[in-house]
Amino acid sequence: MNDMSLSFEDRVLVLGATGFIGSRLIQELAKKKIRMRLLVRSTSKASALIPKDSDTEIIEGDLLKNMNLAGALKGIHSAYYLVHSMGGKLLSQQSDFAARDKQAAKNFIAASDASGLKRVIYLGGLGETGDDLSEHLRSRLDVAKTLSEGKAKVTFLRAAVIIGAGGASYEMLRYLVERLPVMVTPRWVDTKIQPIAVCDVLAYLAGCLLNSETAGKTFDIGGPEVLTYRAMMNQYAEVRGSTKRLIITVPLLTPKLSSYWVDLVTPVPAGIAHPLIEGLKNEVVCRDNSIDKFIPIPKTSFREAVMTAISEEKTGPGVRVF
Repeated sequence: MNDMSLSFEDRVLVLGATGFIGSRLIQELAKKKIRMRLLVRSTSKASALIPKDSDTEIIEGDLLKNMNLAGALKGIHSAYYLVHSMGGKLLSQQSDFAARDKQAAKNFIAASDASGLKRVIYLGGLGETGDDLSEHLRSRLDVAKTLSEGKAKVTFLRAAVIIGAGGASYEMLRYLVERLPVMVTPRWVDTKIQPIAVCDVLAYLAGCLLNSETAGKTFDIGGPEVLTYRAMMNQYAEVRGSTKRLIITVPLLTPKLSSYWVDLVTPVPAGIAHPLIEGLKNEVVCRDNSIDKFIPIPKTSFREAVMTAISEEKTGPGVRVF
């Protein structure tokens, strides 16, 4: 066994355990009998998420405040870094989210280097590099670079739109289609996107932990189809048994104006919607499929992912259990 391999006795740290991906990942890891430790800001919220009979510890702390990181990392072999602040509820609160994310990553690396951590698995954003990259995608890339400056080997998974109940991108899509038969959208609605089902994301995250050969590598992860946001909205409508939506594109509708519009129609606040909408200008398509050599999984179609997500919804428009 090499230093990157996880043993049965090793405990895995999950950062961002109460979020959209993290709360699902701890369920996935529990099924595989992985011993876990969660660093959270609220133990009461995290306690409700822990599966029965799992070997899971909870430590209260804060990455940004550099609180209790040493204790959380003590004896840890591998860590999942699933932290991303995105923005506040209001548009005025989202301007410094990139700086917060970078500082949190720096705090983590300083503590992990001192602890002897072997591996980090980070879920970031899929997108081309360059000056025109959205602030949201640039922040994800900056965090990945910061994490890679540490001693631990980083596995960087780059995903585009993740389809699953409770995810901000999916909820924005769902409410727009359910509530608006006619939509006026930015021209970026026709940008190419390779969405991925949340169950496939979890399979890749768990698979990387159990396959030491993925340590230190970057992988693009996506579903089997390359679509546009327009196509995703129309396919969602078809899955729901509705007619296709009339989508009108206009060149002057800015991300800022669009985010206020989304804030009115959906439960996604403008401060979160803005970076998501701004990211639509960047094509997010897998440029290589090398992860399939290490973690071969049957990829879930967009329609299947939507059907599963709808079946998991408890509130909101169009709730239906299949």
